[in-house]
Amino acid sequence: SKEVVDALRIVRLPYHLSALTQAAARAALAHHRELQAQVDEIRAERDDTVDWLRAQGYTVPDTDANFVLFGPVPDREEVFEGLLARGVLIRVVGPEGWLRVSIGTAREMAMFRNALLEVTA
Repeated sequence: SKEVVDALRIVRLPYHLSALTQAAARAALAHHRELQAQVDEIRAERDDTVDWLRAQGYTVPDTDANFVLFGPVPDREEVFEGLLARGVLIRVVGPEGWLRVSIGTAREMAMFRNALLEVTA
């Protein structure tokens, strides 16, 4: 009946959850302490990266994401290519003159900072 269909539409998920996705969710919940520790590490690394970029003179919007947008960069394509040549991959997105770096491990972020200093020297 139309009433049953309407009721089901209200409670159904807006997207399909496969058996694999459900299994991954169960595994994540079973290891929530380890996952939370990783989240805390990423947040700390993100905050350190934001502070460092601001200390270098870049504008960095506040973020709760696992990436940081920074700028202005005079020639973002040149900086992107210079970082790439040093084994650091970031994204050329956002407004002209801005770049985006995803937050990685402490070692990866140290590589990013060192490479950015070299490229912009």
